[in-house]
Amino acid sequence: MKFPFYKQLDGMDCGPSCLRMIARYHGKKFSVQQLREQSFIQRTGVNMQGISEAATSIGMRATGIRTTIDKLKQQSRLPCILHWNQIHFVVLYKIVRKKGKTYFYIADPAYGLLKYEEEELKKCWISTSQGGIEKGIAMLLEVTPQFYDTTPIKYEGISLWHLLRYVHPYRKMIVQLIIGLLAGSVLQLAFPFLTQTIVDQGIGHRNLNFIQLILAAQLMLVFSRTLIEVIRRCILLHISTRVNVALISDFLVKLMRLPMRFFDSKLAGDLIRRIEDHKRIEMFLTQSVLSILFATITIIIFGGVLAVYNLKIFLLFLLFSILYVGWVKLFMRKRADLNRKNFEQMSVNQDNLMQMIYGMQDIKLLGCEQQKRWEWENIQASLFHINIKSLNLGQWQQVGAVLINEVKNILITVLSATAVLNGDITLGIMLSIQYIIGQMQGPIEQFVSFMQQAQDAQLSLERLGEIHSKPNEEEDKGPDSDEQISGNQSIQLQDVFFTYGSEKSKKIIKGVSLDIPAGKTTAIVGLSGSGKTTLIKLMLGFYPPTEGKVCIGGQSLQDLSFKQWRKHCGVVMQEGFIFNDTIANNIAPEDDTVDKKKLLYAVDMANIRSFIETLPLKYNTRIGNTGQGVSQGQKQRILIARAIYRNPDYLFFDEATNALDTDNEKTIQRNLDQFFKDRTVVIVAHRLSTVRNADQIVVLKDGNITEQGNHDSLISQQGDYYRLVKNQLELNA
Repeated sequence: MKFPFYKQLDGMDCGPSCLRMIARYHGKKFSVQQLREQSFIQRTGVNMQGISEAATSIGMRATGIRTTIDKLKQQSRLPCILHWNQIHFVVLYKIVRKKGKTYFYIADPAYGLLKYEEEELKKCWISTSQGGIEKGIAMLLEVTPQFYDTTPIKYEGISLWHLLRYVHPYRKMIVQLIIGLLAGSVLQLAFPFLTQTIVDQGIGHRNLNFIQLILAAQLMLVFSRTLIEVIRRCILLHISTRVNVALISDFLVKLMRLPMRFFDSKLAGDLIRRIEDHKRIEMFLTQSVLSILFATITIIIFGGVLAVYNLKIFLLFLLFSILYVGWVKLFMRKRADLNRKNFEQMSVNQDNLMQMIYGMQDIKLLGCEQQKRWEWENIQASLFHINIKSLNLGQWQQVGAVLINEVKNILITVLSATAVLNGDITLGIMLSIQYIIGQMQGPIEQFVSFMQQAQDAQLSLERLGEIHSKPNEEEDKGPDSDEQISGNQSIQLQDVFFTYGSEKSKKIIKGVSLDIPAGKTTAIVGLSGSGKTTLIKLMLGFYPPTEGKVCIGGQSLQDLSFKQWRKHCGVVMQEGFIFNDTIANNIAPEDDTVDKKKLLYAVDMANIRSFIETLPLKYNTRIGNTGQGVSQGQKQRILIARAIYRNPDYLFFDEATNALDTDNEKTIQRNLDQFFKDRTVVIVAHRLSTVRNADQIVVLKDGNITEQGNHDSLISQQGDYYRLVKNQLELNA
């Protein structure tokens, strides 16, 4: 029995894909989406613990071991998962001993089914060497009775039939296209008969006037066909452009509805490449399908005429056409593998280039230009090898296809010439047959091209289906969830636990219970990595708590509309983003028309008005990657102005002033103290000046609240807060 193989859809899908193959080997078909979620995949992929928990969730017993190659050869519990090159996972599904050698059969979700000799395997698998004993990491998997009782979760992806709704609004235009195709085919049908008539009647009877008349008719037909083709292309351009915009627009809508956890598991390059997948699907829907329809009509019409002229020639043409299609189909699976490899490598290439461009300042400061260039060149080398393989595959395919076609043409010429000599057909019919063969070759190649395009579209659909099957952030909300957030209310955290991975992973937040009173300022302090930023993200609804709940005015945040909740919030995060737009549009990105009064108030409060008004275009100055460069301090002040412009009931500031100089910070802090009045404010900061006037100070340590009170009461306790303040004062001294 051939081992079931699944390709990984994304660069970090190797772990879930390996588990999927092993589950299929044991008779269960799980989706990669389900296994991804149960292994808690991140942008960096999964670890052994994540795979183990996913295996347990579907009824398999997982045992991680570090073992030698000799013990691995004696292993009877196959298939198992191997940790590969310390960055990847593969499946070892068979070990064969032949002629004194041991062969290891590997299912690599990135490359396919492979065979390794012992030395080759050791290079990729061995990770440690102690006392001359080399070992690698493996995960042994056994099925339990629960495995057979587990029902795979079904995910609704997208199909081509589902995507046809994008074409449906243009059905009248499509009908016009089909009529044009039929008209073009009928006009084309006249050419072999006209050719036959010219040779048999015109040339045979030496009638020049008749020949001129037929040639004039042919010119009219050519003109008519050209006109139909021009109109068809215009209609097709109109349809394809609109369908492409609709497809990508809906994809972006879906993308923006997904929770933040989804983006934590994806590389930017993977998402950008999916937009290119939409272009591929649009081409398939609007061009490939219509082209294959035209090809089908052409083959039916000309095939019928050819069969009437000479059945033997028609059958010969049919036989070689089937051989041609079969030959090309032989290469399709390998071509699909190369397509996937190219997709993965192009995503890595795109990420690498983006890092190089955005990190140029640090690259120059660190003097690592050469290393970064080498990284890029290594990626290009991988792409080059993939392209070489693709080129070689294409050449073999092309050589075979040309050989089949040429042999077919020679045999048809021999048969038709013999038929003329035997008096079975006229010379005119022979030339007509040659014309028909020439006209039918194009549609046959279109069929082959269509198979390849259908395969590409299927791969694209598989990748897009994963995104469209993801639940929206606002899913399962009550009908009144938008209306339940009103005014300024307190925020409660009730015994909240949180981890970015599985439940067994290290807890970032550990049993936090906290009341943030309405209309008051609460400051959260603590060492780096203590969970302060994570706590703010939980309050903003970016992540659901692993345990416990976050409430707004007594109502669980999970029951409220996150979108409506965030409309009530003004937020400045450490990693706040500046758009490639004007200063005004950066401060008020949600408004079509910027409110000048609110804008001026916001920039005054953020103490950035004087800087903006020194610029030639003032508030219309473009900033971001494509415009005026701004310092980190100026960026923070723009982000503060953005939060103030919204005039929110709730404010969340995460190290919002850590890049400001002392004078600017004092001015802004004085302005903010006035703005914070009667608003619920949560501040994360290290600086004493930022937090000392807070109504409530919460000290966070390793995800736990260790102290809570105001500045004076916490200083008197001489605990963690006291030490933080003391260390800062000593540094400032």
